[in-house]
This record gives sequence, C-alpha cells and structure tokens, in this order.
Amino acid sequence: MIIDATDLKVGRLATVVAKAALKGETVTIVNSEKAVLTGNKTTIIEKYQTQYQRGGPHWGPFLPRMPDRFLRRIIKGMLPTNTPRGREAYKRVMCYIGNPEDQKSETIDAAHIKHSKTLRYITVQELCRVLGGRV
Repeated sequence: MIIDATDLKVGRLATVVAKAALKGETVTIVNSEKAVLTGNKTTIIEKYQTQYQRGGPHWGPFLPRMPDRFLRRIIKGMLPTNTPRGREAYKRVMCYIGNPEDQKSETIDAAHIKHSKTLRYITVQELCRVLGGRV
C-alpha cells in the first residue's frame, strides 16, 4: 500500500496506517512533508518546542526533526511497540520525503484537509523547519 500524504491530517493518516500495518500490510508513505497538523500554528509550534527542550544530547528524549522521521514517530505512538506484533508492524511502515520512484499512490479521502472544519493548519515541513530540521 502506497499512500500520498499530501494535504492529509497526520492523526487520521496515522490511524489508518497503524491498522493496516497491524493487519500485516507493508505501508509506504510518500510526500510525508506535505501532511498537515490542524490547529493554531503558534500553539502547535510551542507544544513541540517545549518537547525538544526536555532532555539533553546524550540522554534524550531523542525526537526527530526530519519530516519523514517525524511522521513515522507519530505512527509509532499508535502501535503497541512493546509487543513483538507491534514491533513487526512498525518495521512494515516506511515514510519518504517526496516521491522517490514516482510510484502510483492512493490517498485517504476521510483524512483530507478539505473535510476539516477549521482553516488553521501547519504542514509537517514548516514545523520541522522551525524545530531545526534541514528540509
């Protein structure tokens, strides 16, 4: 299953991907930097900046700043990674920046931003740039 994350809400996308991975499907997400987080931009940025201020360079928590790894980390939170089944499911999920091989991909209509009641959102790429990512 190849999913194009362009203009898809991160939470809705992550639940669909987590369920598919637990069923045994290999899931590939392309254009992960174009996924969106809904809400007020400043509130979202403040939330993640405070998470990055915790810990240190040697003892964590180690939080990703690249959009593909950031999205994969969110999906990890929806999987039971403390069980062997959850760890295997997590290995079946891969995220990419852009579309590496121009593969045919599908989208999840229920997760699209056009169905959102709010017009406030920030893309994963914008958030990662603020956090210090190099994309």
